[in-house]
Amino acid sequence: MAGLYEKQAEIYAQARPKYPRGWFTKLASLTAHHKRAWDAGTGSGQAAVNVAEHYEEVIATDVSEAQIKHATPHRKVRYVHTPLSISEQDLVSMLGGEGSVDLVTVATAVHWFDLPSFYSIVNRVLRKPGGVVAVWSYSYDISPLEDVMKRFYVSSLPYMDDRARYAFEGYRTLPFPFESVGLGTEGNPTSVDMDLEISFDGFVELLRTGSAVNTAKERGVDLLSEEVVKELRTAWGGSDIRKVTFKAFMLAGTPRLEG
Repeated sequence: MAGLYEKQAEIYAQARPKYPRGWFTKLASLTAHHKRAWDAGTGSGQAAVNVAEHYEEVIATDVSEAQIKHATPHRKVRYVHTPLSISEQDLVSMLGGEGSVDLVTVATAVHWFDLPSFYSIVNRVLRKPGGVVAVWSYSYDISPLEDVMKRFYVSSLPYMDDRARYAFEGYRTLPFPFESVGLGTEGNPTSVDMDLEISFDGFVELLRTGSAVNTAKERGVDLLSEEVVKELRTAWGGSDIRKVTFKAFMLAGTPRLEG
């Protein structure tokens, strides 16, 4: 997954939407303690800095060094590059050991993970009882662009990693072996709309951060050619700034206790 976002890390940090702050307040209310949180696949740190408002320390990790370099600084967030070669035991130790983490968050990234391995680590590091893991992602819904976006989506399918389909399916098919804490269950994520005022150029930059767009580019195909951008511009309409509604979806849970 690291290579998918290496080259556009700076654009990613600037273009991706911000998550509702209320989500982080709600998640914090569900954990028994507020000492340490782990933001896995932190990217540019958009979730990590919000989590830091509620926890004494946030360890934010990513397999991409480029993403870490462009992450938002925060006095309570410690960014750590964790290459794919790191062992499970080393990662658990780096996070503080067994039962040392109160909240684990993964924003728009868990579908790229080796899920059995990641969930094994989560079960080891989360405090029991009282620890919570939350994963989420989003799609967007822009009525005037619906037809163009459908064609864009179809054109991207040959370059789409199978793991990305979890996100396009709204995490309804994502394995999530944890007990519900009232924010979605496996097969039935909770949802919320995220509204963002964005310019047309900003929207196109957002599309350029997509993994399929960059995979296609590496194969000599421009999914956002001048013709496609022109179609998007026509559908966008006269106003440069438009409200974009992102359909966000979340699964949150706590480790299942044996016995």
